[in-house]
Amino acid sequence: MTGANNLQNKAQSAITTAGYSYYVLCLLSTVYVFNFIDRQILAMLIEPIKQEFGVSDTAMGFLSGFAFAFFYTLAGIPIARWADHRSRRLIITLAVTVWSLMTAASGLARSFAQLAAIRVVVGIGEAGGTPPSHSLLSDYFPQDKRATALGLYACGVYVGSALAFLAGGYLVANYSWRVAFFLVGLPGVLLALLVWFTVKEAPRGQAEVNQATVENATLAETLKFLISRRSFVYIVLGSSVQSLSGYGILTWGPTFLSRVHAMGWVDIGIMLGWTVGLAGCAGALIGGKITDRIGSRNAAWYMRLPALESLLGVPFAAGFVLLDNAQLAVLCFVPFYFLGAMYVGPMHSMIQSLARVRMRATASAILLFVVNIVGLGLGPLIVGALNDYVFGPVYGEMAIRYSLLTLSILGGMASILFWQASRSLVADLAGRDKA
Repeated sequence: MTGANNLQNKAQSAITTAGYSYYVLCLLSTVYVFNFIDRQILAMLIEPIKQEFGVSDTAMGFLSGFAFAFFYTLAGIPIARWADHRSRRLIITLAVTVWSLMTAASGLARSFAQLAAIRVVVGIGEAGGTPPSHSLLSDYFPQDKRATALGLYACGVYVGSALAFLAGGYLVANYSWRVAFFLVGLPGVLLALLVWFTVKEAPRGQAEVNQATVENATLAETLKFLISRRSFVYIVLGSSVQSLSGYGILTWGPTFLSRVHAMGWVDIGIMLGWTVGLAGCAGALIGGKITDRIGSRNAAWYMRLPALESLLGVPFAAGFVLLDNAQLAVLCFVPFYFLGAMYVGPMHSMIQSLARVRMRATASAILLFVVNIVGLGLGPLIVGALNDYVFGPVYGEMAIRYSLLTLSILGGMASILFWQASRSLVADLAGRDKA
């Protein structure tokens, strides 16, 4: 216990150097990796869970999407309000502990209803991860480095999903879906301890170049302020639409490759794991780096680039789901996922930069509320329903191909919304701290 206290005291007395800032970034990014391993592992387990419990595609779409996303988003805003006024380090520690233990408990479910209930608690735990992390990192990195930093943080999505695919494919082929939940859930508890004993709570607003407004704001004041920023509203809407195709393909991609291309689970895990990990991380990092460079001259480019990227990704998504040749389909998936990841850094950066200092966790939670209800909640559910009721009666097992194509086209519509955000972004940033 003494050693643990020494670690905590050391962290609290540490000077906020660039090196320490990047340590916090790397640790919170690792936490985010485990967040997505625990969340995304279910995508590899859809078929075996469906077979064991005898449920439909629609039910599995509900389990992998809405059952998680609804309570994730419902809990997100009150937790974020807590983070805007209290210790973000404490909230992250508690959140990691809860979602890790509940992921492991998923392997104990004896019915579909039990598994759905446990996934609800996983969602509530994960709601306490990203908003306080975004707020904390925005106090370690100024605006001209924030898209790069949050782009690196966002790599947790792609690394976590990659590891979930790789581990999930192996575990399903050699063990069971229950073992998979045990093995990916329990290590997160160790990460929670590391956050508690080594992360320092940064002073609010310390990374701002200009004097920033740091006083407390009520939830009503926060919502009124954020909704009055036209660019904030368009960024949230654009990100939500973009996430339809992202979450839809990420969740149902393994099932698609199994049904349409008859690929084995190990091969699916390897293909999706490496592609999502490498292409996703490259897209997030390069997107953040490019927008920080050109956005420093004209902030409108923080949203103009995502507008272009989301439009360019549509033909590659169509190629992935429509081509009969498995190798060519996989080749199309690489640029689709690379382009789809490029908007993440600038999106999170602008959400944090548009919000006042004591509103940042709440702003992140509002973004995640809408994005996860639309993308994570409705995306997988829409695919399942389209499989069962729209394309299924005509195309049978091939229905998933046209369900994913529908979501991909809808996702491309985000381009219009991101471009609209760019038109008022400069003025909204300039007016953030005016009375």
